[in-house]
Amino acid sequence: MPYIPNTGQTEAAMFADMGISGFDELIRNIPPGLRLEGDLGLEAGLSEWELESAAQALGELNRPAGRGLCFLGGGVYDHYIPKAVDFLAGRSEFYTAYTPYQAEVSQGTLQAMYEFQSMICALSGMDVANASMYDGGSALAEACSLALAATRKTRILLSGTVNPRFISVVRTYLQNRQAEIVLLPESNGITDLSRVPELIGDAACLVVQSPNYYGVLEDWRKASSSMGNSKALFIAVSDPLRLSVLAPPGECGADVYVGEGQMLGNELSFGGPYLGLLAVTDKYLRKLPGRISGKTVDSDGNEAYVLTLQTREQHIRRENATSNICTNQGLMALRAAIYMSLMGKENLPKIARLCFRKAHYAADRILESKKYSLPFGDQFLNEFVLKIESGRPAADLVLAAEKENIFIGAVQNVPDLLLLAFTEKRTRAEIDRLADFLNRA
Repeated sequence: MPYIPNTGQTEAAMFADMGISGFDELIRNIPPGLRLEGDLGLEAGLSEWELESAAQALGELNRPAGRGLCFLGGGVYDHYIPKAVDFLAGRSEFYTAYTPYQAEVSQGTLQAMYEFQSMICALSGMDVANASMYDGGSALAEACSLALAATRKTRILLSGTVNPRFISVVRTYLQNRQAEIVLLPESNGITDLSRVPELIGDAACLVVQSPNYYGVLEDWRKASSSMGNSKALFIAVSDPLRLSVLAPPGECGADVYVGEGQMLGNELSFGGPYLGLLAVTDKYLRKLPGRISGKTVDSDGNEAYVLTLQTREQHIRRENATSNICTNQGLMALRAAIYMSLMGKENLPKIARLCFRKAHYAADRILESKKYSLPFGDQFLNEFVLKIESGRPAADLVLAAEKENIFIGAVQNVPDLLLLAFTEKRTRAEIDRLADFLNRA
């Protein structure tokens, strides 16, 4: 709220209505050992104007990526968002992050969810998608949970080149499910599949991301083939924009597709809220968590939209539910649906190709200095890893770049590797500026 409405007189009136003398009496039943003794350590109170000025000064310490040259990646990207996305998503009919339960008054929102699902299926080559998860990490965790339930196995084969943030969420989700998470090693920036045949027999699923965390393309067909005749599910992870130029997971043997949908019309927004994508083949339709919007006809034969397959949710099946997730990122999914409909089948791959050309131009320019190398080769689309040949810590370069209003990233837990991503927003002059900085630094 913009101001605190309760004066001392208001508080006194509330206490009187409650039949108590004050705050101390309100908390009298809380054991003394659980109460804070002494001062809170807060500074003296400020006036409204002073407080606003202090908050503004604190906020200005932030350096938003949008105010500089953003080459950050690792699963979240600075793509251009048409103004129509903000305008349409901001209409009061849609302005909610939650699922509507009253179909008779929510036809527009339910249709938008249905169209979103349909477009995710078209991109992924899967049969059915839900109406979104919280983010890519939770979507992957839900996919692994689905695999555990579908196969009754407890082993998860997880590629070590999957986004480490996703891996962290999976570990957190499954820590009380007695699941054994086996992290497959990497070899030259891609998944080492050599142990899959020996491990897959007792596995619920195999998870492979392409392009992976390093930006390198993986071979989904090879990964699927390595599973032999196993009953384990193959989970393919990829961002949806890249799927517009890649063979979709559905054509590569995947049972489940997982992705982060932030780049579909959603801002970087300091790390969220984002949008988890989850789609499956028909076989696993009834194990799909979250919300599904369905298309039907009403009693008069008119086209209508409803939430469907609700019996699997925890409010009906309780402990027997496949998942206890009970909401979705409706507003983010709406933005994605608007963005995809505006871009269409022609412009999505056009944007992906622009990112590809800009990334490869950048790699060529940076490598001219001989101070960096591509440790994992040039099989990338929009993002790649740079090795610093001098051995200087990547963290030092990240901080030095920030001082020049350039935002770059570092590979987690590897001190001499930078991670750079390129979108259609980055111009040749901006990429040259990045290359010049790296050469100087």
